Amino acid sequence: MSKLQPVRGTRDIYGQLAYRHHHIIDTSFEVCRRYGYDRISTPIFEFTNVFLRSIGETTDIVSKEMYSFEDRKGESLTLRPEGTAGVVRSLISNGRFQELPLKQFYAGPMFRYERPQKGRYRQFHQIGAEYLGAEEPRSDVEAISMAFNVLQALGLDKSISLEINTLGDEDSRSAYRDALVAYFAKYKNDLSADSQMRLEKNPLRILDSKNETDKEISSQAPAFEAFLNASSKTYFENVCKGLENLGLSYVLNDKLVRGLDYYSHSVFEFVTNELGAQGTVLAGGRYDGLVQQMGGKPTPAIGWAAGIERLEMLMPDLAEDLPVTMMMPIGETTFSEAEKLMHDLRSAGHKVISDYAGNLKKRFARADKVGAKLAIILGEEELSKNVVMLKNMKTGEQDEVEINQLEKKIRENHES
Repeated sequence: MSKLQPVRGTRDIYGQLAYRHHHIIDTSFEVCRRYGYDRISTPIFEFTNVFLRSIGETTDIVSKEMYSFEDRKGESLTLRPEGTAGVVRSLISNGRFQELPLKQFYAGPMFRYERPQKGRYRQFHQIGAEYLGAEEPRSDVEAISMAFNVLQALGLDKSISLEINTLGDEDSRSAYRDALVAYFAKYKNDLSADSQMRLEKNPLRILDSKNETDKEISSQAPAFEAFLNASSKTYFENVCKGLENLGLSYVLNDKLVRGLDYYSHSVFEFVTNELGAQGTVLAGGRYDGLVQQMGGKPTPAIGWAAGIERLEMLMPDLAEDLPVTMMMPIGETTFSEAEKLMHDLRSAGHKVISDYAGNLKKRFARADKVGAKLAIILGEEELSKNVVMLKNMKTGEQDEVEINQLEKKIRENHES
């Protein structure tokens, strides 16, 4: 029989990895909650049209990477490749426009069929935040500053930098699109096959190409700044001033266009040089036209998402959040009392694990291995006196403690 293996591009999450994974989610939501965000969970799969209408058919995600399939009724369904489309679909299908503005935080698995590599999986996980009904530059500033605070709370603010750009409003992008088509048309035969297709439908995405020839051609492309109208310039200037007012440093990157078709005005990325080519750890931008594009009412919005796997790679191992106490009953006559004591201690909020087998030397070795701070020894003699022996695993000190004082004594030890 061949050895069972996970599907390529997937992985099991357990041990220290699971601890970091859930720490990222919990810490991120706690920060976003301070900004008024609520949790939302959307289905892992949607009708395929949800992503065709939102992400855009010219993107690599739609054309190459989506996991799409037909159900038994012939409906085309797709495992979600990103989170924004589902959140917007939820706004529309649940008729929540009267509740705007809405601030939504999500976390969960996403799916893209791409080549697995360091920090990139076919089933990956994201945290994300969407601010629906956000129409002022200050909304962009708040979204970016909140993203920075998330990274700061995770201890990553010293290893990342912020890059920002503007894609302007619809009129600005239309004028720039025409200029790019005229420029890239001169090099059409030299462009990659993907960029030749983009030239017809979304030439801005050629600027995002990773192909070396495409990048060389793009280096001489017209600058977007020359095509920004006055209102778009003013909008972006106010975003930059807002970031400066908060003391957030940034780098202007005029080649930053993001990989999805629905962005407008501000786009941003937090990047690091500690992950090699996979340098983006959190990214987002404004998408004022997406809700209407998907069939809803015109609704300005801004959001961001971060890959949990990439954040994990930047983080050190984390210490256990709850101190561990090891229960060591000696002799079967003590087992019932040990079980009752553990139940009471756990109910009081303590983390207690048990070890019933082997001599005390082996049990202490196992207690060290799991990082136990305290050990409770309950033998027949102790039970007859209604006491336990409480040992501090770090100092080796051992005290006799009355059972009715045990919880208090453990709490004092953990607080000291």
